[in-house]
This record gives sequence, structure tokens and C-alpha cells, in this order.
Amino acid sequence: MMDLNLDAPHSMGTTIIGVTYNGGVVLGADSRTSTGMYVANRASDKITQLTDNVYVCRSGSAADSQVVSDYVRYFLHQHTIQLGQPATVKVSANLIRMLAYNNKQNMLQTGLIVGGWDKYEGGKIYGIPLGGTVVEQPFAIGGSGSSYLYGFFDQAWKENMTKEEAEQLVVKAVSLAIGNRVWASHIARDGASGGVVRTVIINSEGVTRNFYPGDKLQLWHEELEPQNSLLDILNAAGPEPMAI
Repeated sequence: MMDLNLDAPHSMGTTIIGVTYNGGVVLGADSRTSTGMYVANRASDKITQLTDNVYVCRSGSAADSQVVSDYVRYFLHQHTIQLGQPATVKVSANLIRMLAYNNKQNMLQTGLIVGGWDKYEGGKIYGIPLGGTVVEQPFAIGGSGSSYLYGFFDQAWKENMTKEEAEQLVVKAVSLAIGNRVWASHIARDGASGGVVRTVIINSEGVTRNFYPGDKLQLWHEELEPQNSLLDILNAAGPEPMAI
């Protein structure tokens, strides 16, 4: 019998993505949170608001990523009050880097992507992997599903994309990695990612959130059409019985 290990820590084995475009950034993520082999939440929101103009994509331990986000949101609120203006994306990323680096010996298990827009530098993406390094990148991918996407992004990403092109790229990339659908012979790619795709678009005009249900995503090679339930399959019309 399979051991589901329901006492395991909640993990967001995940696909998270941040992409810059000509005018802002697009963040994207799947929605599956797992506990060992068990899917604890199939519709979680892994893109968390830090300020009005900065968001963070979370992967790794759900508890660790949530507490880091909460601390940084509090510090950025104080920072905004003291300076009288919103914090920049770089300040937000460096606060997360400081927390991650100073707690790496305490086994802080979370990788994050910070994205946002500010009036000084425009749209920016920062990747902050385990250990507390911070790297500014034109695009960043993270989580367990990222290993399926490096070659795809090397081929598909380009400078000065439009907002629509950037969001289509993010949705396509997450749908390539997620494992919420069954192939003819096996579970699709990253079994720790799945559910729906959420995106957040941040630019000078503000923030736009979009939602893409799993059954509306593009199907890839050998994937089966989604079914609402096992009963749909069992109740499907079969061949006529043979007359005797």
C-alpha cells in the first residue's frame, strides 16, 4: 500500500516564473501544494503581494515561504511610512535576500522570485534561490518544474516582448511543466506541480491578476482530454452488446 505520509511538511513543489517585458513584468505559478505524495491544496495562490507594486512567487516549504513573505511585507510597510514613498523592487528583493541568507543555517527551505515595477528602474525580476543569493535577471524560473523549462526559455524568451506575448509565454511554460493531467502512459512531467495557472501583470498602470483553469490549458503531446470525474469515464457510451 502506498504511504502518503500525511505528516510530512507542506511543500510547494512548484513551477514559478517571472518575466520582464517592454513596460513591466509578468509573474506566473501553478497552484498545487503537496504533503509527501498527497495533494494538500490543489488551488493555492503562490503569488503573494508585498507592496502595491511588488509581488513574490513562492516555492519550497509553504510555511517558510509564507513567514518570509509576512516579515518582508511588515518591514516594507514600515519602510514606506518612513520614506513617504513606495519601496523599490530592489529594496524588496534585498530584504528577502537578507532573511534567507541569515537563516540558511536554520534550514530555511524556500526559493523565491521577486517581481515588480517602480518609477526609478521600471519592471524588474530578481531570483533568490536557497541560501540567499540575489540575482537580477530578465526572466527567472524556479521550483521543481523549472528543470523542464530551461531549454524552452532559452529558445522562446526574447527582449522587448509586449505584455500579451510575455503573459502567453508564462502560461505556456507553466502548462508545459505541470503534472495535473494524465498522459497515455504516465503522469505529465513534474508531478509536484499542477492545478491551475495564475498570473500577475505589474506595470506603471497598476496590477492585473489573471486565472487560467487547468481544463482550459493547451494539451501537449499524448495528453488525454480532461475528465470531470471517474464517473464520466465509466458512464461513457460503450459498444453495443452482442446479440445471441
